[in-house]
Amino acid sequence: MLCALTVRKVKPGKSEEFLEKFRPPDDETPGGWQRFYAIRNTADEDEVITFGIFDGTLDELTASQSKDNKYADRVAAVEPLVESTGTRGIFEVLVDQVID
Repeated sequence: MLCALTVRKVKPGKSEEFLEKFRPPDDETPGGWQRFYAIRNTADEDEVITFGIFDGTLDELTASQSKDNKYADRVAAVEPLVESTGTRGIFEVLVDQVID
């Protein structure tokens, strides 16, 4: 299982617009993707972290993003709202624990 994660600093007051434009519609989820999260720093509302959980190999994830032009469109749509990008990468999930 993999996690695609990006930390962004959006322009002041643009986090809601960023989330509206970046969040994938429910009917656009390509195969392999299990969850999508968007979280905001409680100490800095302009820091937004997005990450998705992918059940598959790195090659499958890369192919999924390459085929999904709507993903590229969403990234392009939010680019004018982003001040800077910090961490960005694909990470291997080492622990997947559900706490009751």
